[in-house]
Amino acid sequence: MTEALRNRIGSFGVWRYYTGFEPGEASELEGLGYSTLWLGGSPPADLPEVEALLGETSTLTVGTSIVNIWSAPAEQVAESFHRIDRQFPGRFILGFGAGHPEADSDFRKPYDALIDYADVLIAHGVPKQQLALAALGPRVLKLAADRTAGALPYLITAEHTRQAREILGPDALLVPEHKISFSTDPVQARATARPRAEFYLSLRNYVSNLRRLGFAEEDVAPPGSDRLIDALVLHGTADRIADGLVEHLRVGADQIAIQVTDKDHMGVLRALAPVVTARV
Repeated sequence: MTEALRNRIGSFGVWRYYTGFEPGEASELEGLGYSTLWLGGSPPADLPEVEALLGETSTLTVGTSIVNIWSAPAEQVAESFHRIDRQFPGRFILGFGAGHPEADSDFRKPYDALIDYADVLIAHGVPKQQLALAALGPRVLKLAADRTAGALPYLITAEHTRQAREILGPDALLVPEHKISFSTDPVQARATARPRAEFYLSLRNYVSNLRRLGFAEEDVAPPGSDRLIDALVLHGTADRIADGLVEHLRVGADQIAIQVTDKDHMGVLRALAPVVTARV
C-alpha cells in the first residue's frame, strides 16, 4: 500500500449502514476530522449511496464494508466503480467480501468465490490499490494482502489487529471496525451494545475468530457474555473510548472504523472527534 493511501484515509473513519446517512451528515463528519466513511449492510451493485456521499464532500474517502459477493455481480460492481472513480478520482475504496455464507452462499466455498470475484474486478480494470477485502482468519487475511490493498476486519479486538498486522505484513491496508457506546453505566452500555453483537454469534466465521482470540464457549454462546460484549463494544467516557480505539493504531491498524451503537450517532461522533483527533 502506498504512503499516499495511508495519508488519504487518515486515522479515524466512521462505519455505518449504507442507508443510515441523512443529508448533510457526511459533510459534517468531514469537517469534524473523520476522513473515511465505510458503508455496511451489503450496498447494491450500482452503489448510488457512494456517489451521493462523495458528491456531498470534497476530500472524504468513501469505502464499502462490504459489497457482498453473493448479491452484487462483479461485472456490474466494476462498472459502478469506474463510473464513480471518473467523477471522484481516488476517493472510493471498493471493499468486498463473502458476507454470511450460512445465508448467502451458492454452494461454492467462500474462499474460492472470493478469488473468482477478485479476478473479475481486476480483469475489468479495478486497481488493486482501491480494493479491500473483508477478512478475519489467516487464510483470507493473506488473500487480502495478495490480491487487494488490504483487509477490513469486523467484530474484532485490538489483539486481532495485532495478529492481523503480522499476517498482512507492513505494507497492506488494515482498517478494523470497532463498536462504541458513550454510556458510562456498564449495564446500560451492554444493553445497548448486545443487540449489535448477538446476531454474529450465530455465524461460524465470527464465532471461530472469537475462539481464536481466546474467548470461551460460554463467552460466544448467544447473547454473549459481559466479558465478550465489553471487548467488542468500547464504552465509557470519551477518553476511555479513545484509548481503546487508539490501541488498534498502536498495534498495527492504519485506520479504525468507528461504529456507534447509540441512537444519537452524530451526537456521539461530534463529542468524540476532538478527543480522538488529539491523540494522533
